[in-house]
Amino acid sequence: MKFADIGLSDELLRAIDESGYTEATPIQAGVIPSVLMMRDIIGIAQTGTGKTASFVLPMIDILAHGRARARMPRSLILAPTRELAAQVAENFEKYGKYHKLSMALLIGGVQMGDQVKALEKGVDVLIATPGRLMDLFERGKILLTGCTLLVIDEADRMLDMGFIPDIENICTKLPANRQTLLFSATMPPPIKKLADKFLSNPKTVEVARPASRNENIEQFLVKTSERGKRDTLRSLIESEKVHTAIIFCNRKTTVRELAKALQRSGYNAGEIQGDMDQSSRTAELERFKRGDINILVASDVAARGLDVKGVSHVFNFDAPWHPDDYVHRIGRTGRAGAKGRAFTLATSADDEAIDNIQKLTGYNIPVHNADKAGAEAEPEAERAPRDEKARRGGRTKRAAAYAPAAKPARKAEDRKPDDRKPSKPKPQPRDDDGPDDGWNGPTPGFLMVGFGS
Repeated sequence: MKFADIGLSDELLRAIDESGYTEATPIQAGVIPSVLMMRDIIGIAQTGTGKTASFVLPMIDILAHGRARARMPRSLILAPTRELAAQVAENFEKYGKYHKLSMALLIGGVQMGDQVKALEKGVDVLIATPGRLMDLFERGKILLTGCTLLVIDEADRMLDMGFIPDIENICTKLPANRQTLLFSATMPPPIKKLADKFLSNPKTVEVARPASRNENIEQFLVKTSERGKRDTLRSLIESEKVHTAIIFCNRKTTVRELAKALQRSGYNAGEIQGDMDQSSRTAELERFKRGDINILVASDVAARGLDVKGVSHVFNFDAPWHPDDYVHRIGRTGRAGAKGRAFTLATSADDEAIDNIQKLTGYNIPVHNADKAGAEAEPEAERAPRDEKARRGGRTKRAAAYAPAAKPARKAEDRKPDDRKPSKPKPQPRDDDGPDDGWNGPTPGFLMVGFGS
């Protein structure tokens, strides 16, 4: 279906056309007309399906008429992470450039004073993470009684991060007579209960099974040992001729250590994880998007909401604890019709996690022979130098990456805490995007800039 046939305004159609789009995706075609008719919506779709535009576009037209009042936002979008909230804000800037709508972004890691000033001027669209929103509400800096449109984005991620009590609390402070849109990649019982409680006669739009296989992504399982993971990863990066890659780890400490190890090996690698302040996270993402670095080591804070064009590879350095996270991690590649490759490094301790992933996706991930790949890549002297963006300089002793020397096993008491494998691995606390200290860098421009300015 073409956007021109959905019922959007001419100004909005002009902005969409200038962004290079003419055809609506299935989730957009299913959601937008019903939102314009003021229906409550349950949208079941994973990231990468055009879900964000499915609520941003009709919201712009709905909010085009009316006036914002101080500290009383007219609409509210709740997102689980800072990165996802920022991506939603970017969509509003892109598609709303011919509308005079104001916007504020409330996220942790940014100076609260600037956010309060934006709220005092009055905003049409408030985009927030639950923690920072509740913090400002409890300080009396924001009123929600004028909010007539609520969007809950990535509801299942909210559940994983423990935000559902906050969501329920926020919903009770909004007008009962409002329009509510809820989007989620999966619909577990707590999310269904939330929808039944706070949505009125919603229309459900499901464009595809959230765990269905993306045919554009080739998936592989790489058997390795805990001690041999780094060498296996380096071997894969070499043999795959990686252009741009995201490497996912389960722990923040693993992210830091692996990024440093790759940098020491001569790779253009950066990192993003929940312990970094927002200015550092934003700066690192910009470096990755510009191509200053081409390998980004990340925790699951980047598994959803991170949309970077041209990511050729995804590597799961750690098999994810939650099978849903696997779908979202590998979804960072193979986007917008492009081809991608995803590799999961798995030890014997990961058998149960891999089994759960395969049950969820209904796909038996083929085993990739990393040793064979490394052996084929070894005679590097006879090949052209590898792409400079993929690695700075050359490494001597290249064969060591493919045939690492055996190391004596360490005693249990000598291992670092992150190296110990619990008998029953349990999910660790997710990166929280609630209130935290401010940062000293400049405030991003879209925090409180009106669209028409």
